[in-house]
Amino acid sequence: MSLAVVFTLLTTLLHLGTGYRGKPGSENPYYGRLIGQLQEYAHGIKGTVYAVDESTMFVKGFSYDGTGPDAFFWVGNTARPSPDGYIVPYPEDYIGREPPILNAYNKTDVILRLPNGKRIRDMRWLSVWCRRFTVNFGDVFIPSNLEVPKARVLPEFRRLAHGLRSGNITVLDAKTFYIPNLHYDGAGPDAYFWVGNGTEPTPLGIKVANEMGSLEPLRGYQGEDIEIQLPGNLTVYDIDWLAVWCVQYRHNFGHVNIPKDLDVPPALGQTKITPPWWYNPTSSTASSPTTEGVPAYTNCREMLDERLQVMWEKQGDYIEIQLAGRIREDQYLSFGISGEYGRPAMVGADVVVAFYDIDQKTFHAVDYYITASAQCDGKNGVCPDERLGGRNDVTLISGERKNGVTMIKYRRPLQTNEPINDRPIPSEGEVSIIAAIGPLNSRKEANAHDFRDRTLDDIRIDFSSRNDHSCVNSLFNLPDEDAITPWKPEIIIGETSFSVRIGPTGGKRGYTPITGHPSWGIAWWINDKLIPEIYVERGQTYTFVVEGGNDPTKPAHYHPFYITDSSEGGFGQKSEKDQRQQRVFAGVSYDSEGYPYPTAAGRYCEWAHKTVDKSLDTPTFSEFFQTLRLMCDEGDAAYLNWTVAQETPDLIYYQCYTHKNLGWKINVVEPGYIASRNGTATSSLPLNTLSVLLPVVISTQTLLYR
Repeated sequence: MSLAVVFTLLTTLLHLGTGYRGKPGSENPYYGRLIGQLQEYAHGIKGTVYAVDESTMFVKGFSYDGTGPDAFFWVGNTARPSPDGYIVPYPEDYIGREPPILNAYNKTDVILRLPNGKRIRDMRWLSVWCRRFTVNFGDVFIPSNLEVPKARVLPEFRRLAHGLRSGNITVLDAKTFYIPNLHYDGAGPDAYFWVGNGTEPTPLGIKVANEMGSLEPLRGYQGEDIEIQLPGNLTVYDIDWLAVWCVQYRHNFGHVNIPKDLDVPPALGQTKITPPWWYNPTSSTASSPTTEGVPAYTNCREMLDERLQVMWEKQGDYIEIQLAGRIREDQYLSFGISGEYGRPAMVGADVVVAFYDIDQKTFHAVDYYITASAQCDGKNGVCPDERLGGRNDVTLISGERKNGVTMIKYRRPLQTNEPINDRPIPSEGEVSIIAAIGPLNSRKEANAHDFRDRTLDDIRIDFSSRNDHSCVNSLFNLPDEDAITPWKPEIIIGETSFSVRIGPTGGKRGYTPITGHPSWGIAWWINDKLIPEIYVERGQTYTFVVEGGNDPTKPAHYHPFYITDSSEGGFGQKSEKDQRQQRVFAGVSYDSEGYPYPTAAGRYCEWAHKTVDKSLDTPTFSEFFQTLRLMCDEGDAAYLNWTVAQETPDLIYYQCYTHKNLGWKINVVEPGYIASRNGTATSSLPLNTLSVLLPVVISTQTLLYR
């Protein structure tokens, strides 16, 4: 162990203290508000009684010889102990209809929970009472002005990073925090619950185990209610804050301060933390929910050629749904309400995207609203509600991945308070639904699915139904997909003019197998080729005739073109901080206030399918090209003139300003390199193509990003 680590540990221990201090101003240790000593009348009754909270008492050092034939702890509100009272069961956990009679105890610490919601304030005494002979063996009277400790409600976590947020946090007792509706993306590499002293979190803190008692880095949370307990002898009176903290990078994701005037119950074991039902500490997937032991649903439908099973159950004002699909680890399952009744419409649809995050080893169920058939740009498209200013009304219940099958269970309200982003689920009656399987992008958000991987027919479900069960196949018995041979990547070398249009990605033969990146379903076509690699020389000027769409109100048809060092693009939807991590070489300029804007869009032209996507049926790109037709809006193209600077890196990319993963590589070479490869260049852009375009010439600087 390094000297620095030793110093940090010693400083932390001195800062927080090493012993149990109890409640400030009280004698150590703290057992709650003192009620008094048990008065002995028979059978060696002894003990000191404390009020722990409004329904719990603690008897320190309880003694009783155990010879009474029908003795119990007994409470009541009469003037003195009498048959008009109530049994306080001890032990609390017992088998049978009747609580057990008291055994012998010798200086035993006892926790008593009042039955049936009764409160200490409503009781006048505690007795050890023999019910058969109506004899009081010993008692203590409860002061009428007794103020018992209470749980304390604190604010929610501050929202600083990684989507951390919660409901108001409650201090249940001196060691236990209840954190409702906890959200955290799980992306912190070394994040923990963290406590310490001072005005805000610092590296001088102590780790707190998660709700399962584990000190592994925190997984992601999707609206879960959890309880955590402080370690060792540490109490809330010893700390000033509770945080989610990344130890490796010393980063505070969010915290809540602990006030000094707490008067909470002592931590005597009365607050029990029960791990979630799905937690199995011996399982390799203990940090993620499983579905073992869960009874089968009465409703089940098979969709997408039997690759997706949707199970559901209406529970009051909620609907509980389980999605099970045979998918890859980098894919998602989506299911929800169609945008229109009577047909499977994406636009206007309210869906849940469920997936397994292979990097974080966590499951997710995310509320989405679809405003356009386009990649989410933060304002429009297939977007999580939270990116559109709404909230995730979906609660993850459990998840499991086994033998190529992903199973995720979640619930959502039938009605939410978001009339724009959410569609109501009727308590009775059918609704049209949609479902899909597709790839995840780098943000772990839904990317475009293949046309075969979505519902094509109108499917209707009455979510209040019972025994709507048509699932007959096992997902585990489905055969694996046959391997698909990708097309050979295209190369353009020796050209100085390029047509830039939108076109299909080529499914399982095109964009993704060529680039290794997930696609949205559209990509750049350069000189009528799907994402070719382009070769350019330093010092040479090149012209790009751009027809990617110039109407920002139509996000599916708005794709400004730019040149960058980013392999994914999407400059316009990134934060200012992330934009500064990206170099831009052409296609972006800045206004007088320093805000970026794209400079090369032009009218919208797309190579569209004549019928349906034939990529799986066409082993060569040239055959696939014959299944397409060019469709263009009215208007003009835009021209982007770019002179390659000497300091330009060897590898850069052409991309879309508003969306990610539409482009591919530009190889930058020294002057004369292309001439030395004479004979390998592709044909140039036809003159008749250029002559029909009315250019809007756009001048750009060689290097635009500052």
